[in-house]
Amino acid sequence: GRAISVALAREAATVVLAARSIRKLQETAEQVTHAGGKAEIVVTDLAEEEAIKNLVKVTTEKFGRLDILVNNAGVTHSAKLEETATEDWERCIRVNARAPFILCREALPMLRKAEAAYIVNIASVVGVKGHPLQSAYTASKHALRGMTISLAEELRGSDVRIHLLCPGGVDTELIQTLRPDIKKDDLMQPNFSVVTLTRFLIASSSAKSVTTISAFPPAWVTCSAVSCSFRIERAARTTVAASLANATLIALP
Repeated sequence: GRAISVALAREAATVVLAARSIRKLQETAEQVTHAGGKAEIVVTDLAEEEAIKNLVKVTTEKFGRLDILVNNAGVTHSAKLEETATEDWERCIRVNARAPFILCREALPMLRKAEAAYIVNIASVVGVKGHPLQSAYTASKHALRGMTISLAEELRGSDVRIHLLCPGGVDTELIQTLRPDIKKDDLMQPNFSVVTLTRFLIASSSAKSVTTISAFPPAWVTCSAVSCSFRIERAARTTVAASLANATLIALP
């Protein structure tokens, strides 16, 4: 999320940062400002519906517009299904699927007013396939993928475009919680079987994907699903700066 926020800031976007940790929000805000963007902090617990509604309310009242919504916040839980507590299952669903649903619902009225608006939902490769010890996380990402596809059909013909990113392993703090029983250095090895990839991605790879797909002209695509390789047409990259300059967006680092 931080890498995405900074990448968008480099394109002169105004970024509304939402998370529970004020310390991490402040650190990200400093990097956003340093990258040339503007940052607004809204401490938000995405497990709470009223907090999510307040996030959208603050954004629209302060800036009067919303161009891009990036749903990146996520939690994971590693355990065999028979050892997974109900509260751990519900936590994954609440943050990874329910929160993006509420955010999309609350943000859509403002997004529809933009000349070209974008929703970017960050899922996972496990939103397309399954992995052992990840039943709760996998279920939540499948739910997010399904919601994104359905919403794309509802938005067909409008100026709001929705995209789904399905990265494999990304070198972030969350990756260690994927398998806490395995050292991070071992987990990041390309031949580790829990993630079928030739290599793990650095966070900037996901960030570049977000800035690129957020620059697609509205007529190009209603919904796209970008998988692990993040192969995007080079021609689209040239439109990034013009499309994102002065845009206001909500990012969840």
